[in-house]
This record gives sequence, C-alpha cells and structure tokens, in this order.
Amino acid sequence: MLEALDICVMLGGPSGEREVSLQSGAAVAEALRGLGHRVSEIDPVDGEFRLPQNTDVVFLALHGTYGEDGTVQAKLDALGVPYTGCGEAVSRLAFDKVAAKRACSEQGLVTANDCVVDDPGADLPERLELPLVLKPVCQGSSIGLEFVESAAAWPSGLAKSLEGGGRVLVEERIEGREVTVGIVGGQPLPVVEITPKRGAYDYANKYTAGATEYTCPAAFDAEATRCIQCAGEQALFAVGGGNCARVDFIVRPDGEPVFLEVNTLPGMTETSLLPKAAAASGTGFTELCQWLVELAVEHPPMAATG
Repeated sequence: MLEALDICVMLGGPSGEREVSLQSGAAVAEALRGLGHRVSEIDPVDGEFRLPQNTDVVFLALHGTYGEDGTVQAKLDALGVPYTGCGEAVSRLAFDKVAAKRACSEQGLVTANDCVVDDPGADLPERLELPLVLKPVCQGSSIGLEFVESAAAWPSGLAKSLEGGGRVLVEERIEGREVTVGIVGGQPLPVVEITPKRGAYDYANKYTAGATEYTCPAAFDAEATRCIQCAGEQALFAVGGGNCARVDFIVRPDGEPVFLEVNTLPGMTETSLLPKAAAASGTGFTELCQWLVELAVEHPPMAATG
C-alpha cells in the first residue's frame, strides 16, 4: 500500500453528466480521506482548473465530454501529473463510438451493422433492418439514446438523438442480454448483467433508483463468462489499453458477445457498475479507490500511451 498522498479528485465539469460526476467524486473523496490521504476537490465547471501545489496524483471522477474525451488528460499530461483511468489518445478514441467500434471490429470483435448520420433530414437507412438504436457519436451516459421501432418513428428519433450533438451512430438493434465487464490493472472483473424492469437501458432507467436490476456475477456458465471477459480485454486492447475501463456488450442467445462501447471513466458511486463488479470479486469500494490510485502512480497513463 502507498503512503499517504496529496490527491486531487476532479469532479463535476462542464458535461451533460455533471450531476453524476459530482456523486462519483464525492464518494471517491470520502473513501480516500478514510484511507488517510490528503484530498482536495476541484470542479472544472468552465473547463479550467489549477491543481493544488504538491499534487501527487489526480483521481478523475469526471464523465462525458471534457472528462472522457481526452481533453483533461492532455492538460494533465502537459503538467506531468499522473491520473487515474486511460491516457489522452485512448480516451479520445474510446469516446468516439464510431472510431472505437471500427478499432474493435478490426481486432475481430463482433459489432452490429451500422451507419453514421449527421443530417436531420436524412431518410431511413435502407440497408439497415428495423428496429434501430440511435446514439450520439460523442456522448456518454445514454444521453441522446433513442430507439426506432418503425419507419414512422425515424424522423423524431433522429431529431432527438441529434440534439446530443454532431453525428449519430445508427445501429441495428441486437436482441440479447446486456452486460458489462470492468477491467482494472489488466484484470477482468466479474460480469454484470443489466436488466431494466421496463423498456431499454436509457438515461432514465440508468439513473432512476429501482428501475433496473443488476446481477453480479451474471448468470452465465464459466465458458460464457470467460468469453465475455476476454472480449472486454480485447476491446480495451483495441483502443490502446489503460489502467481502468468498463466495456459493454449485448450477449446473443447463442452466447456471442456483440460489442457496444468502451467507457474509460466508469461511474464511481458505491452503487455504480464497476464498484459492484469489484465488490463481487472481494474488493470493496475503498479498496477499489486505493487500487486505482496505485495504478495511476505506478503506471501513469501518459507513460503507457505516449
């Protein structure tokens, strides 16, 4: 275990996931203080910040744009200060759903048929079969996620998804079980299965208490579990690697995992999915926070990706 450090927890920020980030950061700061670290908190709400003097490491509890797209990582790289998560290049690639998907496909991972749309007047893509899933290319936390079940629903679904910003990734909807696998320090954690009680795993179901059931470890046999975990490791390798990430899949009825996305700064409240998976492996929330700090200090992301 490391000696007591001067740790800056960065939380909040300017993204649409600000409120969730504030919760993550508060939980992390409390855990790190309980371990005896000297903890400060910074909220770069305007995209600017000044680290306290003698900061040993930054714990990134930011989510979404600025926090996960490589922006803050590049700033910290320039300062030469280690931080949790993945490096600038990896974060930037993983946050772009199209780029990440192409990188994973090149590594042999299965992905859904798709196209990219940026025109609000675009016609329904003829080569894709309904139902469709629409996602802003560079957003997180299911912001702008829309489901199109019919041709009549296409214009409104596209318009709503485009409100999330820029381009929209349009995918054929894969039927199966939604899962996520966390990877910390190169170790895959137990698989979490995500089951909304009603509808899809959208923003409302993600952040409404009791709206979604989480099963960890997920009820797969050992072979299927290892297949999902290997796919998660492969996805993180495809985008360039890092100290911590969470990879989402849909598992088809035949057991084949279909890649969805890589999250390079997963939620860190005590009820978030990465902490749930860590707990299932015997690592409590406080221990997980300490583990992430140790990884940042011993294996700085900028060194790994530079």
